[in-house]
Amino acid sequence: MDTIWATPLPDAKGPKYTLVAETIRRAVSDGQLEHGAKLPPVRDLAFRLQITPGTVARAYSMLTDEGLLVGEVGRGTFVAEPRAVALDEDNECLLEIDVIAHGSEHRNAGDVNLFSPHLPAVGQTTLIRKLLADIAKDPPSGLMHYPSRQSSRPARQAVVSWMEGAPIGPFGAEDVVLTNGGQNAISLILQAVLKGRRPAVLVEELSYPGFRRAAELLRADVVPVAMDADGIDPAALEAAIRSCDAQVLCTSPEVHNPTLLRTPLARRRQIAEICRRHDVQIIEDEVYRTTRAEVPTYRMLAPERAWYVSSISKLITPSLRVGFAVAPEGSVAAVRRASEHGFFGVATPIADLTAMLLGHPRIGDLRDQVCERIGAYVQCAVNVLGMYDLHWREDVPFLWLVLPLGWRAGAFCRAAETQGVQIRSAEDFATRNTNTPHAVRMAINAGVPLPTFEAALTRLRRLLDEPPEQLEV
Repeated sequence: MDTIWATPLPDAKGPKYTLVAETIRRAVSDGQLEHGAKLPPVRDLAFRLQITPGTVARAYSMLTDEGLLVGEVGRGTFVAEPRAVALDEDNECLLEIDVIAHGSEHRNAGDVNLFSPHLPAVGQTTLIRKLLADIAKDPPSGLMHYPSRQSSRPARQAVVSWMEGAPIGPFGAEDVVLTNGGQNAISLILQAVLKGRRPAVLVEELSYPGFRRAAELLRADVVPVAMDADGIDPAALEAAIRSCDAQVLCTSPEVHNPTLLRTPLARRRQIAEICRRHDVQIIEDEVYRTTRAEVPTYRMLAPERAWYVSSISKLITPSLRVGFAVAPEGSVAAVRRASEHGFFGVATPIADLTAMLLGHPRIGDLRDQVCERIGAYVQCAVNVLGMYDLHWREDVPFLWLVLPLGWRAGAFCRAAETQGVQIRSAEDFATRNTNTPHAVRMAINAGVPLPTFEAALTRLRRLLDEPPEQLEV
């Protein structure tokens, strides 16, 4: 295999890690690297190619996610054997062997990405493959028509069933708009409701970056609102509204991203009343709610002005980009127009798949299994990092860590990356003029074996145990 690396990487466009990955892919395809062949250690290959170890590790990680490579802790990285498959009883579809349960899928060389949540595969991929095969044989909405309200109705009805029991007030299929993920839902709502020359969108001082990005794309001002232990501070909200042409408040009161804070009912009522008094719309993003919420949402508290946004990305898979918006009473037409005028609606095969997936009798069990597996990873994190100021919830796929004295967030993230662990600084969740705490967010990566995840957190704990002697200026 040394002949593969006899010459430097080709002088081609694109990141170097993609060139490394493509070189390995070609070598496997051409037979230069056989199944089971061991690849060079990350640092050895980096030295040979005169690139950084992080670049090689990222290439290995990408190919591991693709299933081309596997890593065995303490042994190295190998070319994966062909994926094992078996026919179901009716020989109608291929079933992926759940090798995760046996600890042999998605193993890597120790590099662990905790930037965004990675869900465990508990059978949803097998189900999606079967449903896609069924759609290919006989697509319910056909393959020669534009999306329409009629063709998307089964999917919207499936969303209503999926959301059964959620405290969002009365709603039906006609109040739901399908979107290409939760972020797309936020963008569509802002397109539908913002008006005037210089509208302003209010966000929590630490908040999901997608709120800001959607607002900035529409050339709206983004105004941060101070928070306290219960969420948005009512006095700060009043002041922010008076300071600008505030039209929309974007918030995540059930699972605040990134701090995990939950806003209590009394505070939610205060926020709803302030928005009602000043005629401010509310977008409530609940993509991280994985279990049944007990506290009423803003759509229940202020049904005339609150939009509810969610998706299947944190419970089933993010790859399908299936999201939805539940409109306030009498307001669905505005966001429906934004969808239809922007991209004619969600593609009919995806709408058909959504209807079949969310309506499938196994989907509830799969959702419970995902939550159970995530809970095991969260518990592992608590065991490793619990002696520090760690914020966590068993049903949420990320953690919030307030750093000990001596560490700044940016420096800690860079130090973590040298240890093969990618995490996000508090600064990623703040506007430019917001003072941020020295804290980091770590997502749950259940796509790697639990021992690999635990080893990554142990490396972070060693960093926390030994802060730098001098702070960065």
